Amino acid sequence: MNYRIIAKILGWVFSLQGIFMLPPCLVGILYKEYFDAAVYLVISLACSLVGYLLRRIKTKSTTFYAKEGFVAVALSWILLSMTGAIPFVLNGDIPSYTDALFEIISGYTTTGSSILTNVEGLSHSNLFFRSFSHWIGGMGVLVFILAILPMTGGSTMNLLKAESPGPSVSKLVPKMQQTAFILYAIYFVMTLIEIVLLLLGGMPLFDSLCHAFGTAGTGGFGIKNDSIAGYSPYLQIVITVFMFLFGVNFTFYYYILIRKIRDAFKMEEVRWYFGIYWLVVGLLMINLISNGYAAGESLLHVTFQVASIMTTTGYATTDFNLWPEFSRGLMVCLMFIGACAGSTGGGLKVSRIMLWLKQVRKELTQQIHPRRVHVIKMDGKEVPHTQTHSCNVLLMTYIIIFIVSFLLISLDGFDTTTNFTAIAATLNNIGPGLNMVGATGNFSAFSDFSKYILMFDMLAGRLEVFPMLLLFYPSTWKK
Repeated sequence: MNYRIIAKILGWVFSLQGIFMLPPCLVGILYKEYFDAAVYLVISLACSLVGYLLRRIKTKSTTFYAKEGFVAVALSWILLSMTGAIPFVLNGDIPSYTDALFEIISGYTTTGSSILTNVEGLSHSNLFFRSFSHWIGGMGVLVFILAILPMTGGSTMNLLKAESPGPSVSKLVPKMQQTAFILYAIYFVMTLIEIVLLLLGGMPLFDSLCHAFGTAGTGGFGIKNDSIAGYSPYLQIVITVFMFLFGVNFTFYYYILIRKIRDAFKMEEVRWYFGIYWLVVGLLMINLISNGYAAGESLLHVTFQVASIMTTTGYATTDFNLWPEFSRGLMVCLMFIGACAGSTGGGLKVSRIMLWLKQVRKELTQQIHPRRVHVIKMDGKEVPHTQTHSCNVLLMTYIIIFIVSFLLISLDGFDTTTNFTAIAATLNNIGPGLNMVGATGNFSAFSDFSKYILMFDMLAGRLEVFPMLLLFYPSTWKK
């Protein structure tokens, strides 16, 4: 284990955290919340100092490999969360450190689950930082470091694999640093376009920034108690469109930029993503209209909520917890499917669902034709056995974590639907579940023990399980 290079990476993370604290500090000054501004400034200086000292550590080599990559990523997200929770405690908005930690982990992992009963009671600087944490976590802080910090050997790919969602990670261009830069450039421009469109719809600048950050990171922290319900249909439609767009594999946008339009639309995952979205919208519309809901209003809510849940954003324009049972069941299914790999969305990812279905088809074919060679392909290319194997292992690990977490939080004595969807919402980085943790509920009723279980699930879901589990694996720490 190359501890020195891990410490150096953590130094860059602390330094970035110091920078991340400056925008909410500026917001505090603008809204005359001077104590809050001072809190963010002090934490910014402290993080910058710690980061500077760690970056001063001398290393014989800047190259590190898979083990160091996974550990560096997991520790980075934990330390970001531990320091990010401090402002909420110091300014008194969230007095409990456990609650503050839950809130900011939910922010960085782009989950959107909250322990707050009155969001509008927070200061402007804290509201801004909650939403800004979505934007930071959406693409990943280590991806940002890769975009600005040149490394050598297998280092860059190992960092990207550990932090980026999806069954496989590939370069857009030969150099990984350029790939990271391109991803962040697309991310930034799309966010900026959404901000402009929200402003054109009459949304205030502060609200536009917060909601664009939440949409881009597919996080879903609202700044109003009714989430997005109080805004105009135009603003809801803009947010719907961008939630959907940020759930698309960013490789699709890269192909569009370099004018490989045909290659973009040849991506199977993107076609499945579009298909699943409109299929679920259609089924929900039929179910709601047959139960007496108005067609026009239902279409607005359904297109919004399907985009919100499928991309794991978690914004709400209505309480879908009150929908018919079939509609509620469909929404729970969407929580597990999630968005595309290579997007800012969570869940198991559409590409993995495709791979599992293709494996089932392969097994059925071999039962009928044992001697027939059946190759699994994606986008016309053969899928390596190692990739299908890793997807299967991830699914089994995911199921084990889900079951154990469900049993542990059940000790609090809440109903099964609440407990089941609370795990689904946190492990898939969704935000809202059903019943007590529905669109109009929150996670404040859970015990501190359960909150730590849910925090682990949020981090495991964002980092796709293995980086977090490796921290508890003894062999990880052996030389």
